Amino acid sequence: MTTAPITQDVLTIPRKNPTDGPRNLVGLTRDQLRETLIEAGTPDKQAKMRVGQIWQWIYQKGVRDFDQMTNLAKDYRALLSERFTISLPEVVSKQVSDDGTRKYLVRIAGGHEVEVVYIPEEGRGTLCISSQVGCTLTCSFCHTGTQKLVRNLTSGEIIGQVMLARDDLGEWPEPGRNPKDETRLLSNIVLMGMGEPLYNFENVRDAMKIAMDPEGISLSRRRITLSTSGVVPEIARTAEEIGCLLAVSFHATTDDVRNRLVPINKRWNIEELLGALRAYPKLSNSERITFEYVMLKDVNDSDEDARRLVKLIKGIPAKINLIPFNEWPGAPYQRSDWKRIKAFADIIYKAGYASPIRTPRGEDIMAACGQLKSATERARKSRKEIASEAGLSEA
Repeated sequence: MTTAPITQDVLTIPRKNPTDGPRNLVGLTRDQLRETLIEAGTPDKQAKMRVGQIWQWIYQKGVRDFDQMTNLAKDYRALLSERFTISLPEVVSKQVSDDGTRKYLVRIAGGHEVEVVYIPEEGRGTLCISSQVGCTLTCSFCHTGTQKLVRNLTSGEIIGQVMLARDDLGEWPEPGRNPKDETRLLSNIVLMGMGEPLYNFENVRDAMKIAMDPEGISLSRRRITLSTSGVVPEIARTAEEIGCLLAVSFHATTDDVRNRLVPINKRWNIEELLGALRAYPKLSNSERITFEYVMLKDVNDSDEDARRLVKLIKGIPAKINLIPFNEWPGAPYQRSDWKRIKAFADIIYKAGYASPIRTPRGEDIMAACGQLKSATERARKSRKEIASEAGLSEA
């Protein structure tokens, strides 16, 4: 069944007109790139070949200068240089945590900023990318949710985050070497940064298709995880048009508590959300849904909550990722005690579900889960204001 796309009052960046100056090729799909090259004078019969050549230079080799595209004729390279650009978002600053986590403050068109986090692990590394400037969901435990939504990111700004991280990691292949010979420092992508990815579906889809393209960055779809707070009408579409793994910001076992923690629950409640997950086209034991569950002291961390969670997800191939709450200035919650988290995890594990406890990473640079917020938006609300919005009394 086809559903109408979810709409928001979000500022978007329009496509450039020919008079606006060179057009950025980063973020264009293969079909869009083909149309763009033809409009610039590329003969129709050559367009498919030119798309393949340019695509590999940009996304497989990381080249930004048309003059370096040596398998293209000089006059064609001159045409490309005149009409187009290969541009990424600007890295304003980089912070490195004591544990090796890197946080990038990235500036995009209009002077807006988003944050991107790279988490190194043994033999691999995960990049947490953003899909919107700010967020519309106002989840009361999330620092990003205290920043108003500004606009959706374009597909170029989304895939650009991946490319600039590869720049910083030195991960593009050296000239003359096969990309498959390179160590994958950036082996996984999670759409768990700023914003709700399913409220920016088309741009997220196009960017992830570029990331998965075998002639470019070439990440497996199973190396990409999209996290949603529960935009129910777009969940099936995620499997059909992107094909990545799915994570759900769940965080509560009753509608009353989830309404406060994740206000989108007032639009699509727990029953509706779980119904969509049970029908998820790619649901299987090998492609389980991840339930993200932030552990908040005396809010959602009781044994009763754990047992209720197990009952709610019965029949859904899943794992429960328990996230110790990462505090931020003015936060109206506290992290559950370690003993309480372990007891919660034990109940879930004994019920037959994997229940890993996420190790907080990058807390010293405010790069941990739920802590991201544009530096220009860090004029803090008072603890009292935030607690009031969360429906809590000030501690």
